[in-house]
Amino acid sequence: MSKNGKGVGKFVFGAALGASLGVLFAPKKGSETRKELKVKIDEFVGQMKEIDLDEVKQEFEEKLEEIQKELKDLDKEKVMKIAKKKSEELKEKAQDLVDLAVEKGTPVLRDAAEEVRQKTIDVTKEVLKKLEGTKK
Repeated sequence: MSKNGKGVGKFVFGAALGASLGVLFAPKKGSETRKELKVKIDEFVGQMKEIDLDEVKQEFEEKLEEIQKELKDLDKEKVMKIAKKKSEELKEKAQDLVDLAVEKGTPVLRDAAEEVRQKTIDVTKEVLKKLEGTKK
């Protein structure tokens, strides 16, 4: 018997034992108590026969897969949030570079800083686009 089958068997045994003890300690005649006990045990055995272990196993596997997928999505969402924040920080720093070049009044520096700023924007957009593409 598989490990899951043993666990279910123990559960069934415990439940049957509990039901049996409950019936035995009820304040009734012995014959009535035995009849009720037999009925309860028969009901319980019938219910156990209806349990499909493969179906239970499949449901557990599906739930575990859902949890794993959610964890992966959570990681992707976290990465995306961090990437967006870093993207904004990089854009701000690139803009600071352009502002400094403009302030110093050197056209060559200003043009170079503007190229760096634009390339930073392009790269961050591309990274975010790739991350969003893997999100699906």
